[in-house]
Amino acid sequence: MNLNVSSLYSRAALLAILMPASVAAAPEAAVLARPALKAERLHSRSFLALASAGKRLVAVGERGLIALSDDHGASWRQASTPVSITLTCVSFVDARLGWAAGHAGAILHTADGGATWTLQTDGRAVARQIQTSVSDVSAGTAAAGMAAVAAQLVADGPDKPFLDIQFSDARHGVAVGAYGLAVKTDDGGRTWQSFMHQVPNPKGLHLYAVRMAGDSVWLAGEQGYLARSAGAGHDFQRIETPYRGSYFALAANGNGVVVAGLKGNAFQVSPDGVAFSRIEGAPPVSFSSVTKLRDGRLAFTNQAGQVLLAPHLGARLTILPAGPRAPLSAVAESADGRLVLAGAAGLERMAPDVAKTGGRQ
Repeated sequence: MNLNVSSLYSRAALLAILMPASVAAAPEAAVLARPALKAERLHSRSFLALASAGKRLVAVGERGLIALSDDHGASWRQASTPVSITLTCVSFVDARLGWAAGHAGAILHTADGGATWTLQTDGRAVARQIQTSVSDVSAGTAAAGMAAVAAQLVADGPDKPFLDIQFSDARHGVAVGAYGLAVKTDDGGRTWQSFMHQVPNPKGLHLYAVRMAGDSVWLAGEQGYLARSAGAGHDFQRIETPYRGSYFALAANGNGVVVAGLKGNAFQVSPDGVAFSRIEGAPPVSFSSVTKLRDGRLAFTNQAGQVLLAPHLGARLTILPAGPRAPLSAVAESADGRLVLAGAAGLERMAPDVAKTGGRQ
């Protein structure tokens, strides 16, 4: 059950491309205890996720690197982090409070806008908590299967990555990842509880994305997996989707969500999970991220290094003009309205006129 990262496609496969062999081979326990080294040419290192912390931009990526920008992505400086594992995701609820997660089941927390970080939990503690949670499940075949999974997680050690994290406020957050990993907190990350037993995922499919929209919590993953909880994470129901390939990205849009994945497939999903509207105009290239801009437009990135904008629901996607790029993993909107990109080649700030005019019809 050891994770072969290269077997996970698109967003997770990108992790394998970005993660140096020396890091992949290093014992997880060692890199969990080793602070990130000072990086030369920080902006050109590989980054996997972006978030806004007030007017600040925060990027996370390989070898535990976290980069901060206070000038809309024009320049970056390195934050202090206690681990050197690859970080895959980041979420902020305001200008101070943020969380990042990644390989070895690590979840980090900052209370100063990303300048310094502490390790809240890791894969060893997560595996033990999952094992404890099995006792809350009724006896039967499902409980026996969960017990076996939990025992294997403990035996494997901290080798399963978290692939997405989101907090709705300073107390409530969710993190999901490989082999169906799913944990939540209601105390700002001081303690984390498994809710894998509440998610209909008997095959242990990888969960690539989580988003909260209103009172709903949405999960997306491989093989067309989509699930929704209407009760703040307590009653997940599997949702049948028009596409059976993997989904790698979610964005809240109203009380519904936009879900995007393999081969340019993307849909707007109604708040109740019943209606799907295909978003047209993308090439058959896997999406890696989607985010909603302040003016309501949707911005997508894909594995061809393209940025695509949808001006409104029902409109076709427009590919923004740009030269060749390495695969992109994330896009964020800076405080001055520019689009800032993260990917295999580092961090890039797009020209202001491209972000402001692209995708309008």
